[in-house]
Amino acid sequence: MRNAVKIESMRIVVIDDEPSNVALLERILEWSNYRNVESFTDPELALAHVRQRPPDLVLLDLQMPKMSGFTLLEQLRSADFEDNLIPILVFTADINPETRIQALSLGATDFLTKPGEAAEIMLRVRNVLEIRYLHHELRRHNLELEVLVKERTSQLVTSRLDALERLALAAEYRDDDTGEHTRRVGRVSSEIARLLKSPEATPEVLALAAPLHDIGKVGIPDAILLKPGKLTTEEFEVMKSHTTIGARILGGSDVDIFAVAASIALNHHEKWNGSGYPNGIKGEDIPLTARIVCVADVYDALTHGRCYKEAWPLEKAAMFIRERSGHEFDPEVVHVFNLLTRTATLSRAA
Repeated sequence: MRNAVKIESMRIVVIDDEPSNVALLERILEWSNYRNVESFTDPELALAHVRQRPPDLVLLDLQMPKMSGFTLLEQLRSADFEDNLIPILVFTADINPETRIQALSLGATDFLTKPGEAAEIMLRVRNVLEIRYLHHELRRHNLELEVLVKERTSQLVTSRLDALERLALAAEYRDDDTGEHTRRVGRVSSEIARLLKSPEATPEVLALAAPLHDIGKVGIPDAILLKPGKLTTEEFEVMKSHTTIGARILGGSDVDIFAVAASIALNHHEKWNGSGYPNGIKGEDIPLTARIVCVADVYDALTHGRCYKEAWPLEKAAMFIRERSGHEFDPEVVHVFNLLTRTATLSRAA
């Protein structure tokens, strides 16, 4: 019963230049309890109305003086509706097979022959509207599923990010008593990306992905990670492996943010002139996200103390980065970095 009420309230548009035909269809539809019927004898007005307020069914005459039903049918099917499956029931006295073929080829849903039996008209209209109702229900169900999938996906991504952030902090606590290094690098990287305005590196992505850059430190022994003096060549080779370890931890996910984070973890120690590690790539072969994090990471490392070094003054650290623009660091990233240091935005982010 509920479905019947919904079907009877669906919008129907009648288009016929003969007022008597319109009156006949209106009476039949009224007998069938359809309460939302609009009629037009001018096809041009009807076309404008349907474009503005797409109905659930169009009852269309083919032989009209201003605009033929064929032209109107073609116009309706080419209109840019949100839902282009509006059924069109042709109501015509022309029983020529060629007429039916032409109308069907232009997108007619079904045919009624004038003057038509009331019972047949009611059945055809009911059948078409029931299919239309099921189509609406299917679309609604699909939209609900889409929203649900997005919500579940968002929850899954959030939980993964939360777990990885905690893992990154666990790694960072091993050589940073506050565990704030990862968050500061994320904030500074996001500020640089905001001014760069590149689709390759958005602030939102950097804010989430950059804090994971050193996650590979979980695989470095304490004797090397916490060594107060200079590392030996062999120890430094082990230290460098945190980039590939991080890429392995973050890689293999079908979520875009993790692919970006894996790329940053792998490449944030590469240098503009090719002297970095692990692969010695240079220039724009280094992903932009990694070039940004490289600057943010070095700046934060210099300006905050560790067990093996004292913190540098902010200006001294900024000068260090400026002097190595075009050698270790991307000149464009350094340019933006300089703008941030001059406006004090960087000190707030750090």
